[in-house]
Amino acid sequence: MVQATLLKKASLVGAFFVSAFLVLPAQAFCPTVDGLAQQRVVKVVDGDTLRLGDGSSVRLIGINTPERAHDGRPAEPFAEAARRRLQALVAANDGRVGLRLGARSRDHYGRTLAHAYDRQGRNLETQLLAEGMGYRVAFEPASGLEGCQREAEAAARQQRLGLWQQARVLEPFDLRQSGFALVRGTIKRVQRNRGGLWLELDGPLVLRVEPKLLASFDVAALQRLAGRQVEARGWVIDRSRRGGVQPNQARWMLPLTHAAMLEVLP
Repeated sequence: MVQATLLKKASLVGAFFVSAFLVLPAQAFCPTVDGLAQQRVVKVVDGDTLRLGDGSSVRLIGINTPERAHDGRPAEPFAEAARRRLQALVAANDGRVGLRLGARSRDHYGRTLAHAYDRQGRNLETQLLAEGMGYRVAFEPASGLEGCQREAEAAARQQRLGLWQQARVLEPFDLRQSGFALVRGTIKRVQRNRGGLWLELDGPLVLRVEPKLLASFDVAALQRLAGRQVEARGWVIDRSRRGGVQPNQARWMLPLTHAAMLEVLP
């Protein structure tokens, strides 16, 4: 019944995407993977989360799709489109996916972290990124697909596909709430202390690399970024909700989880 439902929805949604997006397939960016056992999907929760037949939830590695409506917040643009597109990709693979587990097996919600593939070995997250259905994200330890997934997102961004039709790159002074954000600004100061490496932007935002992740970054290069414009992505935290901030501290903090989450602009 679940598989039939997925296939029925895919026949309509898939037709829309085939006509609406002229994009390169996932294998044009990331290599295919053969020999993965196919797992049954019983529900596509959203554009980056699946529920399997064994009851486990899988959070796809490398992509963050817009949030569906929850906790009184309305759905973000393209949230439902991303969920329907992933549903169509799964249904086109007979309601199953092959999984390649990440080096870090679970996230803080207890979900399995994995890359998902169809029977032809095509990576599903990369396909979604190539169609503009989500933002590229990366965490340490690296999964090995950061480079090709960056190319997939860049192609969609250049063609203004999907969410890139209206995605907004924020300035630090534009920040109003916690959550995922794409932010552009100028590095005012770089400091290193026991709390890690801190890149203070011109505005109420600081980027932080925690101590245990410093070995995965080019620290010397980061320390030379004062005065440079950067684009950072990740989950912004409102530090004022953690007991207040000092007068000389930025209200907002964006933890950098991988070097790919920061781009130095020309």
